[in-house]
Formats: sequence, structure tokens, C-alpha cells
Amino acid sequence: MVAIGRGAPYAAVVVQTVKAIYPGSFDPLTNGHLDLIARGAKIVDHLVVAILRNAQKHALFTVAEREEMLAEATREMGNVSVATFDGLLVDFAQEQQAQAVLRGIRAISDYEYEFQMAMMNRKLAPQVETIFMMPGEKYSYVSSRLVKEVFQLGGDVDGLVPPLVLERLKARVAPEKH
Repeated sequence: MVAIGRGAPYAAVVVQTVKAIYPGSFDPLTNGHLDLIARGAKIVDHLVVAILRNAQKHALFTVAEREEMLAEATREMGNVSVATFDGLLVDFAQEQQAQAVLRGIRAISDYEYEFQMAMMNRKLAPQVETIFMMPGEKYSYVSSRLVKEVFQLGGDVDGLVPPLVLERLKARVAPEKH
């Protein structure tokens, strides 16, 4: 709390920090994700990159591996942390005392889905806002699913994922193709 004003009594002003959650599967982490993380970290005081633990999805990397790659890739960003969660995103956001959820939108099709999710989240937790951000133009078509598919078929994904992710992909997916 900071006291401001002239004379007595001073008016008290509470300085609030803004915390946001950037959720996703990050399987694998892409440069599009890192673009949104870096830009999101500039507009909030603390950004929690939250990996969804989803047993129904057949992930290429374990949650622990994704957590490790994200921590390494965001190590230089002082106001970014990495966590995991399951269940409802708004429950996790409330546990983290976050005021916002950051979501990336690449295309109109993303917007339709994200809009529905944002409205449901608002119904469940009206105090948690949703911030939509578009990725940089050079990442507007990049998705984890697409990166995995292209890489598994022998395509070059250099420049679409951080070098540490590319090395892990090479070690994990058909090493003879790469």
C-alpha cells in the first residue's frame, strides 16, 4: 500500500499487480508460443505458462519434458513462470490469483472456439478476463499439431520451434528421417 496526497489523513492507494495465465498443451513448444509469451509478459506483471495435463491426448512429449523445455526457453524472462494443471482453467486461474487468461488467435476458426471458451469462463468466473492476442505474422500459421505432422513426415521445421525443441524432436521422432 502506498500513501499519497497532501495533509492528513493520506489517501491510501493499493497498487495491484496483474497476473495472467497462458494455457496450452505446448506439445511441442513453438516459436509462435514464445512470441505470445514474450509479448504477453510485456503487458502483465506476471505470466504463468500453464501446461494442461490431459490424459485423453496422446502427447509426443511428457508433461515433465514440456515443462522442462518451457522453463529453459523462458529462463531469461524474469516475470514468466511455468506450471501444470488439470481440470477447469478458471479454477486454476483462481488458485493462482490471476486476473486474466491470455489466448492466442491465428485465424477466424480459432476465434470462434476461443470466443465460446471465453464466454463459458466468464460465466464460471466473471472476475477472470480473457485477453486475445494475435501471433506475429511469421507465426500466424504455426501450430503444434502442424509442426508434429510435418516433422514426422520428414519436413523441415527449423525456425518454427526453438533449437532445444528441434533437438528433442530429432531425438524422439524417426531419427533416420532427420
